[in-house]
Amino acid sequence: MPHDPARIAETRGWLIRAATDIRAAEHDLAATPPILSDAVFHCQQAAEKAFKAFLTWRDTPFRKTHSLEEIGEQCIDGDSSLREIVDKAVPLTEYAWKFRYPGPPEEPDRAEAQEALMAAREVYEAVVSRLPRDTTP
Repeated sequence: MPHDPARIAETRGWLIRAATDIRAAEHDLAATPPILSDAVFHCQQAAEKAFKAFLTWRDTPFRKTHSLEEIGEQCIDGDSSLREIVDKAVPLTEYAWKFRYPGPPEEPDRAEAQEALMAAREVYEAVVSRLPRDTTP
């Protein structure tokens, strides 16, 4: 039985945006000087959008949130094998806001940004591996 074209398109849309955030993080890290706060923001966004792609495919409603724990738990409810990847992703949540607003100057270091990028890639790959091929960008 063929998959629902609307669900394929919506899932693919989330994955395209997640992949774009990963690319943005890679560019931020490669910049001279690197834009580390922006890189970690994009890592959080990539993980969030990948999880939302998974939930979209499974027709699981989710609320508008940046909490990777909340949406990650919903993913685990649908596939318990995602537990380890969700646990790796949860610390990225704070990057949705931590370096985005004025306040005391704080910046992640390169190692922290590289770890965030690795986690975002792992989330993306874990989600893609659990979805039908026709949803993959």
